[in-house]
Amino acid sequence: MTSEGAGREAVEPGSVRPGGRTARVREAVLRAAGDALAEHGFGRLDLADVARRAGVGKTTVYRRWSTPTGLMADLLDDMAEQSSPRTATGSLTEDLRANARLVVDTLTDPRQGALFRAVIAAALCDPHTAKALHRFYAIRVEEWSGCVTEAVERGELPAGTDPGEVVRAVSAPLYYRLLTSGDALDTAAADRAAGAAEAAARSGAYVV
Repeated sequence: MTSEGAGREAVEPGSVRPGGRTARVREAVLRAAGDALAEHGFGRLDLADVARRAGVGKTTVYRRWSTPTGLMADLLDDMAEQSSPRTATGSLTEDLRANARLVVDTLTDPRQGALFRAVIAAALCDPHTAKALHRFYAIRVEEWSGCVTEAVERGELPAGTDPGEVVRAVSAPLYYRLLTSGDALDTAAADRAAGAAEAAARSGAYVV
């Protein structure tokens, strides 16, 4: 953040978390924003339309989020907060498979898959959305890194293995299928992605 005026900190639109009764407004608006994004994409995200969907006043939405970019950033932060915790099976193989299958389930969900495609498309042309998306994935990678750290402690992986690199290696081929190749996203694809990442990690490919 940068300072503004006499020691006052500038805040990005939508970054202030409402509390108490206003939390219900935020929940309704973010749900409406997700629906709008899934239906029409970021290019047609309109704050007035979101307010109508959420059943709140336009001035409330404009005052709190200001821009579609501010709303998108808050939506991504909320998605990170609400995401499922990682699985801890005690087995690296099963942990990575669980991670890969969660990614596939999310990307193939009719609403969530469309929402992620809209967010990724927006991030390619809007730096503020890109920053929010990077923050979202950093949170999710950190959440799942524990399974790799624990595998190192159990002796399943070489010491010095970078947990974040392993987790990213699991999801990378799945996002490639979603955005580039169009190949099927299913359980078999998830398990192959997890297996490839595990094999590379066991070989020391992600030791830093």
